[in-house]
Amino acid sequence: MRKLLSSLGLLVLLSFAVFVGVDLLPGDPVTARLGATASPARIAEVRAHLGLDRPVLERYGSWVLGVVQGDLGVSASGRPVTDMLSDRVGNSVLLSLVTLVLLVPLSFGLAVWAAWRRSADRVISLGALLLVSVPEFVVAGLLVLVFAVSLRWLPAVSLVPVGASPLSTPSVLVLPVLSLLLVGLAYAVRVIRSSAIGVLASPHVEFMRLNGASPGLVLRQAVLPAVLPVAVQVWLVTGVGFVGGAVLVEKVFGYPGIGELLVSSVQTGDLPVVQALVLIIGAAMLAALVLADWAVVVLTPRLRVAR
Repeated sequence: MRKLLSSLGLLVLLSFAVFVGVDLLPGDPVTARLGATASPARIAEVRAHLGLDRPVLERYGSWVLGVVQGDLGVSASGRPVTDMLSDRVGNSVLLSLVTLVLLVPLSFGLAVWAAWRRSADRVISLGALLLVSVPEFVVAGLLVLVFAVSLRWLPAVSLVPVGASPLSTPSVLVLPVLSLLLVGLAYAVRVIRSSAIGVLASPHVEFMRLNGASPGLVLRQAVLPAVLPVAVQVWLVTGVGFVGGAVLVEKVFGYPGIGELLVSSVQTGDLPVVQALVLIIGAAMLAALVLADWAVVVLTPRLRVAR
C-alpha cells in the first residue's frame, strides 16, 4: 500500500509538472489551429470556449476533477481527447506487445549464452554495447535505408487505413518492431548477462560443477531461479518503456500510434492531449515498477518466506 500511495503521489506531481511546463511553451494552440489570419475577437472567443483564458492552476484543478470522473478533456481541435486516443493507444500497445513477445526468449537466451560461453560473450557484448549507444531513430533510419530503400522488401512508411488494425497489414509492423527490438534487446541482454555471470561465479555453482552436475542441471537449478527475477523486472520495465520510447520510432515510420500524436500535440501546444498521454505513460511505467518489485518477491523463495 505504501508503494501504491507513493506511486500515486508521483503521478500527481508528474501531471502537474507537465501541465505547467506545456502551458509555458511558446506558441498558442488556438492560433495554431485557426491560423495567423484569424481575428483577435475569434481567437478570444475560442480561448474562452476552451477555458484557456483562466489561470493555469484553476485549469489544472478542473482537469484533475475531470480525470477522476473519467473525462480527459477536449482537444484544441474541439474533439474529445478520449476519442483521439482510443485507436492510437491500442496501436502502440500492440506494437509493444509484439516486440515484447520476441524480446523475452531472445534476450534470455543470448544473455545466458554470453555468460556461459566466453567466445560468444565478446561478440554479443560488443553488439549490445553498440546498439545501446545508438538512438532509436538512428536504428530506424538505418533499417529503412537497408530494407525499404535498398532491398525494397518492406514498406518505409507504416500506412494503416483509418479504423483498421495494423494486423490487417502485418508488413507495416516489421520495421517498427525490429527497431524497438534491437534497442530493447541490447539493454535487456546486458542486464541479464551481468546477473547470470554473477550466479555462475558463485560458490554453490562451483560446488555443483565439482560434484559432476551437468550443464543443463546447473542452468535449471542454479542459474534460472536466480536470474529469472532480474529478467522479469527488465522485461516489465522495458515493455512499458516501448510504449513511451516508441515516440520517435513511430514518427520515423508514420505509425498511427501515440508517438506522432504526442509530437504534434507538443508542437501545437495542445495541452489536454499531451497531459492525457503523459498520464497514461506515467501510470503504466509506475504500475510496471510496482509489478516488478512484486515479481521479485514471488520468484525469490527467500524473500517470499521472509515476507
